[in-house]
Amino acid sequence: MIRAETAAIRLRQIVVGAIATAAATILATGVAISLSVAAGPEAAPPPHATDYLPSISDLMIATIQPRHERLWQAEQHGNWDFAAYELGNLKGAFNRLGQAHPTEHDISFPEMIASVTEQPFNELNSAIQAKDGTAFGKAYAHLTDACNSCHQALGHGVVNIRVPSRTSASDLNADSTSQN
Repeated sequence: MIRAETAAIRLRQIVVGAIATAAATILATGVAISLSVAAGPEAAPPPHATDYLPSISDLMIATIQPRHERLWQAEQHGNWDFAAYELGNLKGAFNRLGQAHPTEHDISFPEMIASVTEQPFNELNSAIQAKDGTAFGKAYAHLTDACNSCHQALGHGVVNIRVPSRTSASDLNADSTSQN
């Protein structure tokens, strides 16, 4: 009889322990869920949030092209401070493009960008600092030519950027019969 009582007590201890463990697990899960909900949706990134990488074309159209045109517009209006600002934005946009796409056609894209933009950027900066419209025009055309040479080198020669005209709403040259 003592053995039966000892076995019963032992069984009760196991059952109570199992129930306590299950209750603790359920409680911990509930607390974790409530903390997650309380923290809001920004606490956890949405699934696949980092899977999207804009293409080079997406970034060119969304960041490079508008800054290229706004740089020209700033000079056309004699707004040298805004021209300096947009030149800085254009440099930054090119840097981010190179970071997002470190290689293109087995070529270091950041190095390619730097090799074609460094001199025109320096020329533009000098023209902006001197508030020299003539030098700016030459440097801007040099940058535009550099952009088009990069397009050619990457097999995208159909993308032909031009110096905007006063009547232009865009710097994209959609006329297939003319070059710059």
